[in-house]
Amino acid sequence: MMRLKAAIQTDPAVKAAYDALIARAEAAMKRPLYTVVDKRTIPPSRDRHDYISLAPYWWPDPSKPGGVPYMRKDGEINPDRNTDKFDVTDLEGMSSDVETLSLAYYFSDNPRYAGRAASLVRTWFLNPETRMNPNMNYAQAVPGREEGRAEGVLDTSRLERVVDGIGLIGPSARLTAEEQKGLEKWFSDYLDWMQTSRNGKAENAAKNNHGMWFDAQTSQFALFARRPEMAKAVAEAFGKKRISPQITAEGRMPLELARTRSLHYSIYALFAAYDVADMAKCVGVDVWNYADGAKSLKGATDFLKPYYRKVDAWPMPELRPDAGELDELMRRARGAWGDGYPLAPETELKRYFGAAPAAGEGKNPG
Repeated sequence: MMRLKAAIQTDPAVKAAYDALIARAEAAMKRPLYTVVDKRTIPPSRDRHDYISLAPYWWPDPSKPGGVPYMRKDGEINPDRNTDKFDVTDLEGMSSDVETLSLAYYFSDNPRYAGRAASLVRTWFLNPETRMNPNMNYAQAVPGREEGRAEGVLDTSRLERVVDGIGLIGPSARLTAEEQKGLEKWFSDYLDWMQTSRNGKAENAAKNNHGMWFDAQTSQFALFARRPEMAKAVAEAFGKKRISPQITAEGRMPLELARTRSLHYSIYALFAAYDVADMAKCVGVDVWNYADGAKSLKGATDFLKPYYRKVDAWPMPELRPDAGELDELMRRARGAWGDGYPLAPETELKRYFGAAPAAGEGKNPG
């Protein structure tokens, strides 16, 4: 990032990407603050501070009175999920705007952007009138079936961007020391919920990308909340717990390949694993190069590599091929294992000056 910042004044491509980032930051400055309390659906707890979302791939069953219980259509997002009935749109908006504004602050040194990012964070996590309670009890609900599901823990993977953003705006002092401690406590409380709640425990036990994303969130939130021992425990267990059972010797991830978006979910699972590997370095554990025979993150990455810039040649089911996701995966792989992985110049610019790939279950497109 320092290299890109230095190149803004000398490289026309970098300058153009920077200008686009600033334009998005200015747009974010004008949007209202986001909060969980203004949704139209009241959670079963009757507390508007509790987050609630609709499971993405569940739809009204036309053969049932009132459409309930809902029926599953894998890969097809129910548009109701992304409305003001629920909280996921505001969660996504807040996370995206914090990411944009914090990057704009880093590259421009303009404290206006840090101030707005701080206001977004303050409203979502700290203000007693607007804050979110640190739980996902009612996330990814399925009408007629479940008030909330273990899979809903995945919704807060968006908060990894917020944690990064809080770090980027740190030098601006737009968040006070007391507010920083309050944020650390919120994430520590959320970690406790993840470890002890029914939904959290079930998500931790998931055998597919959900389990990997549980670990990715736990790792980053634990480091932010000053609980490094928890992050280290995740890192030390990750190889045997996630890599060995989920990746074959050929680099396949069978549970992801069984989906209607098999390429997307293979990449998506690796994004989570890469996040764990990045956090593991902070606690002295090498996850990047863990290998159980031929089972490894590198092997899973190499299985996808031939489809770089050739996603339409992917031979398995994929409803919405997205070349940008594989571009970003190769960029991160290159950072871990070197020049054997391709890097298009625009991929790096897109990561730091543009919008990150839409890599999420139930995120459009996703």
